[in-house]
Amino acid sequence: MADESEIKEIYENGMKILEDLTNNADELQEQILEEILTRNAGTEYLSRFFPNGQADKQSFKTNVPIVTYEDIKPYIDRIANGEISSILFPDPITQFIRSSGTSGRQPKLIPMTAESFEKRKYHLLLSDIVVKKCFSGLDEGKLLLLHFIKPEMGTPSGLVASPYTTFFSKTNTFKNSLAKSSTSPIDTILCLENKQSMYCQLLSGLLQRDKIIVIGSSFASVLARSIKFLEDYWKEFCSNIRTGYLSDWITDHGCRNAMSSILTGPNPELADLIQQICQDISWEGIIKKLWPKIKYIHGIITGSMSQYVSLLEFYGGGIPLVSRSYNSSECSFGINLNPLSKPFDVSYTFLPHTAYFEFLPVNNDGGGKSREFELHGASATESSGIKNETMAVNELVDLMNVKLGQYYEVVVTTSAGLYRYRVGDVLKVTGFYNKSPQFQFVERQNVVLSIGAEKTTEEDLSKAITNAKLILEPFGIMLTAYSSYSDTSSTPGRYVLFWELKMKGSNDLPKLDARVMEQCCCIVEESFDFTYKSFRKDGAISALELRVVKHGSFDELMDFYTSKGASISQYKPPCCLKSEEAIKILNSGMVGKFFSPKTVC
Repeated sequence: MADESEIKEIYENGMKILEDLTNNADELQEQILEEILTRNAGTEYLSRFFPNGQADKQSFKTNVPIVTYEDIKPYIDRIANGEISSILFPDPITQFIRSSGTSGRQPKLIPMTAESFEKRKYHLLLSDIVVKKCFSGLDEGKLLLLHFIKPEMGTPSGLVASPYTTFFSKTNTFKNSLAKSSTSPIDTILCLENKQSMYCQLLSGLLQRDKIIVIGSSFASVLARSIKFLEDYWKEFCSNIRTGYLSDWITDHGCRNAMSSILTGPNPELADLIQQICQDISWEGIIKKLWPKIKYIHGIITGSMSQYVSLLEFYGGGIPLVSRSYNSSECSFGINLNPLSKPFDVSYTFLPHTAYFEFLPVNNDGGGKSREFELHGASATESSGIKNETMAVNELVDLMNVKLGQYYEVVVTTSAGLYRYRVGDVLKVTGFYNKSPQFQFVERQNVVLSIGAEKTTEEDLSKAITNAKLILEPFGIMLTAYSSYSDTSSTPGRYVLFWELKMKGSNDLPKLDARVMEQCCCIVEESFDFTYKSFRKDGAISALELRVVKHGSFDELMDFYTSKGASISQYKPPCCLKSEEAIKILNSGMVGKFFSPKTVC
């Protein structure tokens, strides 16, 4: 682990480090691939692709196949079951990182090593430096950082598996920095009961409201959930602050001990102030009112998280929303060098020292739809026993050769056992910083709605709903969350949308005017591509259905996924539902049903 002197040096020379990294992106990419091949070529997995022992870049490009998680899962399962990690990579494994599984697939186990953690930590420090260049006085206050953990899972090997946020929350790096900067006592974060953890973290933030300069979490979905929690419990918070006693239902021993050092006695003046703020009819700007010194809100607001932007802007009252960096369970990719950019303009500059990056071109029609490839180098793939997808390995583009405006799916090679691994994220090249490309996150690949030959992607759906919700704004109605699924229970099938709505001035369910809601359906359909509209016109797809659900329905959906193993801190709202149980949860909260007009609008 980097010691304090190394961290100090990074902070002092951070901008120079960033300049060096981005100016030397091509050399660093060559270097990192050479290092990976030199160290890992003798592993069981890689050695089969270098039968003559020639593990150079050209052999790598020619022989090593492009894979998905399912292709390498047998190797990871063997390690989890007790075999040595050198079947994939030579370094000792510290634990497995467990992905959320809410992006449309099952959770994955990704090996973590000391080296890969150091790269992630380095990445975080550089991101901190960039943000501090934009906001003054960040060392003069505290942060309300909402973090949550899940129980670690054991494996037969003795190694544990957990979400990255759980792993990171237990490191000395996190604990040491948290003690200095966060309002949340560590024991409230390490509480396994999410409701008690949320309550105590928010109460800690309210008790220290005059010190807080940043509010944030890993994803915008957590922030949205926290605001709803605050709406539901503000009266109880006020009662605790007024009396100086913590609610009896907080039974976690760590939480109660931690809160005893913060909730030290009655504070009726603070309770009255918070009550006066929260009992206002409208909660517009509530974050700024409760935490008057706040400088920015941070959390990932791109991709599926973009549906929460308008909600956070409403509650934030003009406070900047900062999406600091782009990471996944597999590795760190890039940081946002312009933290003050508008949410829908956020781009991430790739840092070339974290992994070897390649890019699979996808159609540049703005929809991110996959191109089809013919298989080349089939003998290498067949000899490996891996079922590679139908694509040409020579279609992959290096980091330095991506084209402005083009769409790509990112493919990574890491020192920790991922070789030409499809992450599943579609990105768009928006520019360059020195020699390093900048990318805008577009969508998760293969997260689509489909009835027949038409394919509607996550980005297609997001754009369509963004267009439709403009109809609601004059009525003071906010769309707070959405999801969808392809209903093929009857013929022809149809797209079904779930929307959770609220009035700007209250939590009351809006009065649903059928004509307005049908117009929303119509605009969604009009926003889809030519193929969808052709099928719809010909009767091959039925009218789009919009189901409005009651307040809190998407909280129940989050609870469902977290009960299945996902962490709140890593929860990504599923754009397209695949689980019948998840669909049933939202259907149980339905309060209105509307259809697009019978003919295409």
